[in-house]
Amino acid sequence: MKTTPEHDARIAKMTFASVYPHYVTKVERKGRTKDELHQVIEWLTGFDDQKLQILIDQKVTFETFFASAKLNPDALLITGVICGYRIEEIETPLTKQVRYLDKLVDELAKGRKMEKILRKE
Repeated sequence: MKTTPEHDARIAKMTFASVYPHYVTKVERKGRTKDELHQVIEWLTGFDDQKLQILIDQKVTFETFFASAKLNPDALLITGVICGYRIEEIETPLTKQVRYLDKLVDELAKGRKMEKILRKE
């Protein structure tokens, strides 16, 4: 399933700060912690808690967020369907990166073991 240019543009302009509280709510509602969420985000992007807070405070777009990230090389191991899209078939790099993050948050909320989420098996 291909994403549309409009869909990709909408994701690029969305701010990380607007989505972050939803990530926190999703994982905490399922018994996981904000610290675990931050661990997952740091694994994917390289952003520690301090850098993450700066990006939230600056209300950066996902475009800026991922442009300044150092994506984990093992992110390519993140596969499956999220938001109706098969991750490995998404052609736009930024949209794929955002869906990587969505998938990791989803796996965390579903109770998957951290070693599996961080692709350490």
